[in-house]
Amino acid sequence: MSDLGTRLRASGRRLTPQRQEVLDAVERLGHATPEQIVESVATTGGAPMALSTVYRSLEALQDLGLVGHTHVDHRVPSYHLASHATHIHVVCRECGSVGEAPIEVAEEFVAHLDRSLGFEADVTHAAIHGLCRECRNPSRKKS
Repeated sequence: MSDLGTRLRASGRRLTPQRQEVLDAVERLGHATPEQIVESVATTGGAPMALSTVYRSLEALQDLGLVGHTHVDHRVPSYHLASHATHIHVVCRECGSVGEAPIEVAEEFVAHLDRSLGFEADVTHAAIHGLCRECRNPSRKKS
């Protein structure tokens, strides 16, 4: 039995084919919304998967610490492998581009929150919104 199967059984759950397909899709896509996961499973020849099944699978995989999510916009979250939580997402509010900044850029901020508020922050769940270099450039032509 796989390590994932062992972990699921230990928490009273099973490694269903659907959970495995969802995990495989998240790994393939890097970052994915539940809708993108449904599409990805369909393109790999898997049986059609209901969106509700994807959400339940993601919840189980997240409870086990195998996947995490980030809200890169005000809509649905984007899921990624937990091992991929090594960065903060930076989202341009003008062009919508999504980039990544190393988690280390937030160390001072996280330490300050801990010192001043006793709050232990997890910034791997964060997305910082602002303007990218291109959109900040005043000579950029607007179309």
